[in-house]
Amino acid sequence: MFEIFVCMFKEEWRMHSTLFGNLNFALFPILIFGMAFMGAFLIPFTARLMDVSMLVVTTHSMYCIMGFMVGSFGIMGKEMMNRRFGQGSLLIHSARSLPVSERRLFFNFVLKDTLYYFMLWIMPFCLGFTVAAPFAGINIYYPLLLFVTATLAFLLGMSTVFLLSSVYSRSRTALYGILVLIGVAFAALYIVSGDIVRVMRLFMLPSEIFLNFSYPLLLTAAAVILILFIPAVFLFSPETHAGEKRRSAALYPLYDCLSRLPYIRGRVAASPSAASEKGFVYAAAQKELTIISKDFIDLHRSGIGIGQTVFSFVLPVCLIWFVLSVLSDVLMPEQIYMVIAGVTGIIASTMYTWLTEFESFSAYLFLPVKVSSIIRAKIITFSVLHVLPVVFLIVTAVIGGVLSSAIFGIVMALSVSYYALSIMVRYAGLKPSLMLYSAAFFLRYSLLLMPVVIFLLGLSFIATEFSLAALILIIPSYFLLKGSFVKWDAEDLPNF
Repeated sequence: MFEIFVCMFKEEWRMHSTLFGNLNFALFPILIFGMAFMGAFLIPFTARLMDVSMLVVTTHSMYCIMGFMVGSFGIMGKEMMNRRFGQGSLLIHSARSLPVSERRLFFNFVLKDTLYYFMLWIMPFCLGFTVAAPFAGINIYYPLLLFVTATLAFLLGMSTVFLLSSVYSRSRTALYGILVLIGVAFAALYIVSGDIVRVMRLFMLPSEIFLNFSYPLLLTAAAVILILFIPAVFLFSPETHAGEKRRSAALYPLYDCLSRLPYIRGRVAASPSAASEKGFVYAAAQKELTIISKDFIDLHRSGIGIGQTVFSFVLPVCLIWFVLSVLSDVLMPEQIYMVIAGVTGIIASTMYTWLTEFESFSAYLFLPVKVSSIIRAKIITFSVLHVLPVVFLIVTAVIGGVLSSAIFGIVMALSVSYYALSIMVRYAGLKPSLMLYSAAFFLRYSLLLMPVVIFLLGLSFIATEFSLAALILIIPSYFLLKGSFVKWDAEDLPNF
């Protein structure tokens, strides 16, 4: 078993280092270390804006969100077990040819990913905080404790979503029932205590350990993680059993439905040949719309469309909403709403990775289609999916009593999302989820995006109407995307 784990870990390094070089990949944790080192010196200033306990809860919530983002093994297990990443057949597929069970392979895969993300994100961040602590006048006890509590927060988020996604793969009704129970428990605790910070600290147990360390709390957190993780492993099903599924032809009806959208209607030339199926297949003007239709069919048939929505968008933004809602003593409701809108825009931009993460682009090499056409089709699908952040922001505005600011929040979120998308497309093309661990790409992405978002949030804090300045991001987004089409048409499609 240990040999399988070691081989998978080596395979992970080989795959990423092949994509963007050993040095570039190795520099990624060093980059995180540097960011944490510099950020430690800002803690005394940040503490003036918010309570220390809230700062601790926020930090651990971010690690928990990271666990949310990477822990949906249950819904993506089918993809990882049953599909090939381009032309690279991973070890996780070897149950088909070697005498080893799929469950053992997947268990090793989960352990490998846990250690992998710990070494990339948690360990360098905590080391940077530890090294900076003596210079920033921070007791060394706190960064050392952060090693433990940050790891627990990450594992708590990952194991929670792992269990929920495994339940989802078995029964959606059961998942919705569990989510309702969690919501009722949260509401009951808030009604009883009347203090949302205390409720957040109970739900975010690692932050409570950091603030009031005790061995019983530590053992409780470890027990909770095991209780969540163990049944998730047994509930997981790769669904590789033989069988036949019959599905109705969905491409042409979906094509016809999507062609009614205003932007697409303008791009697809109406022609008599479109009335016949043969003309529909071979009409050059309709290639992009065909790819868009295929994207939605893939999301539906893979079984991860709704799951990605819940685990990669809804849960993270709701957690951020709860975290920010406790800042009402420091910020006005409109300011909190604009922060939520900015963060929602950043998270919404990751929907582009939903459309490219498990796509095998080598298949397009045999088709008369340009890379720019594929990217353009993904962007249109990405645009249709943006009904999710728009609905979320409207609901947030209604509940928060700031409905008049909804239009400004939506403008902020959409502008940030498309700007982040343009950066990803320009520098990562069709493989953003893999290029994230390139130090050069991550640094460039952070430097181009975060200062802009912080500046726009600063303007919105002065007056909510100033958030309309985010519309200026249309200009750099347009030129980044325009240059991307030329760039990626001149290069080969990615292998993974």
